[in-house]
Amino acid sequence: MHDARFDKLAKLLVEYSTRLKRNENVLIEAFDVPDEMTIALIRAVRKAGAIPFVQVQRARIGRELALEASDRQLTLAARHELARMKKMHAYIALRGSNNITELSDVPVAKMQLVAKKMRPVQDQRVKKTKWVVLRWPTPSMAQLAGMSTQAFEDFYFEVCTLDYRRLQPGMRALKALMEKTDRVEIKGPGTDLRFSIKGIPAVICGGDRNIPDGEVFTAPVKTSVEGHITFNAPTIYQSIAFDGIRLDFREGKIVQATSNQTEKLNKILDSDAGARYIGEFSLGFNPYVLEPMRDILFDEKIAGSFHFTPGQAYEEADNSNRSQVHWDMVNIQRPSYGGGEIYFDRKLIRRNGEFLPKPLRSLNRSNFVKRR
Repeated sequence: MHDARFDKLAKLLVEYSTRLKRNENVLIEAFDVPDEMTIALIRAVRKAGAIPFVQVQRARIGRELALEASDRQLTLAARHELARMKKMHAYIALRGSNNITELSDVPVAKMQLVAKKMRPVQDQRVKKTKWVVLRWPTPSMAQLAGMSTQAFEDFYFEVCTLDYRRLQPGMRALKALMEKTDRVEIKGPGTDLRFSIKGIPAVICGGDRNIPDGEVFTAPVKTSVEGHITFNAPTIYQSIAFDGIRLDFREGKIVQATSNQTEKLNKILDSDAGARYIGEFSLGFNPYVLEPMRDILFDEKIAGSFHFTPGQAYEEADNSNRSQVHWDMVNIQRPSYGGGEIYFDRKLIRRNGEFLPKPLRSLNRSNFVKRR
């Protein structure tokens, strides 16, 4: 059944997020997504004069392959995938999931092997193509959000088709401020964190990488992180659900890590040397994303949040940390989550999730909702 919202979303992804041009090749990866949405994307790509290529993925099949994946098999698969990705100018991924814990019984060693072998493919996609990644609304996502399926679908399409141009002035001002900043201090319940971001670029995410979007990220100087942080948003990584993660730092390294799954948490952080250092620091401010739902593409954009990421740094904001892990962990600082403060060079920049400097106030949910 045709849904006009599919066409609107496809148009946004093709014309705004990836800005496809005539004769550009684009790979569409559809993970447990209705055929109608994939078709809408194909049509939007063709309308732009670009050339669509499609790969359909299924989570249960992916799990079965991962369970007994061998080094030889993954080496061959990665070589094939990398050769194809090198022919692409753009990449659009829609990722649905009927069960977000589908991979939870795949051994950690197998998941680490898959991540290691497929890393060159991901690096090619991230570094060499225009790309955008988004989730697809499913009943399981609605359940995690505590909403009916219909209400969640309405929320999803409102959030994902946001006019990101309205956020651009504030995002540019935040980028400029972050790039002038040396010392960052973050305080809140269970959190007292200090680090430097001096000399590391800040990057705007305004609908051209992830949907939904709404963040500006950088990275801490690798060995500068001191103190501790408690994350009040639940998270999921390698299909394992984690709650109440606390990390303690000394000279940039995570020296202690606890949660409801402390043993599994530390196994992931021991994946390689870089997994115990931070590769990203980001401020989130999508005005319509308010509550966590164990889906990082949504949760990392929550209004009044920040995330702190053990593992791989992005090339655009590089602190030299390298890892097969990249795990965005989220802390929400709005009053209903306990509040908190962020200081740049001892100046209070955000309190209880609201930016205070005038050039940044257009990013505040309160300001945005008034104009709705």
